[in-house]
Amino acid sequence: MADVDEILMDVEERMDKALSALRDNFGSVRTGRANAMVLDRIVVDYYGTPTPVNQMAGIKSPDAHLLVIEPWDKSSLKDIERAILESDLGVTPNNDGSVIRLPFPALTEERRRELAKTCSKYAEECRVAIRNARRDANTALEKAQKSDGLPEDEAHRAEAQVQKLTDGHIAEVDECYKKKEADIMEV
Repeated sequence: MADVDEILMDVEERMDKALSALRDNFGSVRTGRANAMVLDRIVVDYYGTPTPVNQMAGIKSPDAHLLVIEPWDKSSLKDIERAILESDLGVTPNNDGSVIRLPFPALTEERRRELAKTCSKYAEECRVAIRNARRDANTALEKAQKSDGLPEDEAHRAEAQVQKLTDGHIAEVDECYKKKEADIMEV
């Protein structure tokens, strides 16, 4: 019985991690408003160590279309600016020697569609991860049934629980995607 509980806990944990990764990915996709989370993925080579921008600078959003990055070490301004230019943000940084300003222009319809497509890809990757977790759990249940003498009806009950978890997590992925898509397409 402990094996079934262990398998169910493991599959739920893997599905939750996939959802968490999806939310992180969605957070890094910019919408029409300036959001400091878009900088979470930008990594700067800081004295030979890859360091996220948000760990080496204060990030403020004075208005809806501007982010201000104020590095704690002013010598890293050029490195931060270079990392932003090399990223896929689509924003040109303005460096005044003490802070970097990131003006976020209003998104064009074409750019909105590209971002929605990117989010769709992230959602599909998450669905695949969830289905893989389901497959692995079902395989583990079959193995437990054959080698450990797990009763067949108990195995079927556990498979039904795994399917219920899968359906719930995939519905959550779809809901997250709908919200993000509506956020992106909002003018």
